[in-house]
Amino acid sequence: MFRKDSASDATFRKQVRSWFEANLPRELRGRTVRPPPADLMVWYKLLSERGWIAPHWPKEHGGMEATLSEQIIIAQELGRLSAPHLPLQGVNHLGPILMRYGTHEQKQRHLPPILRGDVIWAQGYSEPGSGSDLASLTTKAELKDDHFVVNGTKIWQTWAHHADWMFTLVRTDPEAKPKHAGISFLLINLRTTGVKTKPILNIAGDDEFSQVFLDDVIVPKENLIGPLNGGWKVANDLLANERLFTSSPQHALEVVHRITRLASANGRDGDPVFRDKLAALRIRIIAQEALFWQAADLIANGRPLGPASSTMKLIATSNLQAATDLLVDVADTHGADVRRQSVGDDDLDVTRIFLQSRRATIYGGSSEIQRNVLARRVLGLPS
Repeated sequence: MFRKDSASDATFRKQVRSWFEANLPRELRGRTVRPPPADLMVWYKLLSERGWIAPHWPKEHGGMEATLSEQIIIAQELGRLSAPHLPLQGVNHLGPILMRYGTHEQKQRHLPPILRGDVIWAQGYSEPGSGSDLASLTTKAELKDDHFVVNGTKIWQTWAHHADWMFTLVRTDPEAKPKHAGISFLLINLRTTGVKTKPILNIAGDDEFSQVFLDDVIVPKENLIGPLNGGWKVANDLLANERLFTSSPQHALEVVHRITRLASANGRDGDPVFRDKLAALRIRIIAQEALFWQAADLIANGRPLGPASSTMKLIATSNLQAATDLLVDVADTHGADVRRQSVGDDDLDVTRIFLQSRRATIYGGSSEIQRNVLARRVLGLPS
């Protein structure tokens, strides 16, 4: 690890590790894809009851108000046990946005169910013709008296077919110039008449993503977050939070743990070429961890990440793909076997996690878009 725990953090880590080991069901460990809601939300609610589902939330909203070190320790210890990825769109993305932009009534209505795990949220940003160029979205919301009428479609929504609600971007002023000026941020109940969801099977054989169709969907005006036509700023604040989360070195470290276990079992750990590759990967991840902690310190001191979030996202997703490449390599002839590989008394997933990692350089803003951001905002190159 790049950074050693302080005495208080070491005590906290011991407490967290002990509780996780005692309470995380064994059947949920080591899962590359999310288990079904009936299984996964049990673990979500256990974390909520312990007070650790939203460590970054302030206490006034039911959170732990943990330090950044404590938040990262929780994430690291979850990764150490290969805990399943929870549906945290509500906790990590919408929750902080509601705290910043929401009305008192919106906070009272939506924050407690997120915390308890009574409601699952999906994010509605991308569209079939509007992915990385998000400002080109065409889903329309017409304001009529006390409600909006929404028409359009969203795609690549994580778990939307399991979700209860979706926070989304819609075009409320088609004539606005520039085009991002006419976008608003809405909350949509996915049980509303006119909403249809269709699961999408991905390359790893999982239907984690969905497409959402919106046909004359009535959305109450009080579901608008922030000002009308002011959704672009809200969306960018949310994306900055998402990029920080996806930049955690823990995702790559989980893969390194699988690599070392597999190499020890099949004898590849004695191969000097393999050892050089693993050492190079670990050096890259240590550098990523240093950058991640620097970003955490900036946030702790109330300073914005700015273009640094793009740099972190580029490095983190590249490292994750490099790690899964090496995992497939160390699996030798089993590298293309979608079945889990037996290692001692346990078994490890190899191929599916490799396939899942291919999307990492796309979601949250593709690598090409992140490089464009850095070219314009850091290097001053023309658009």
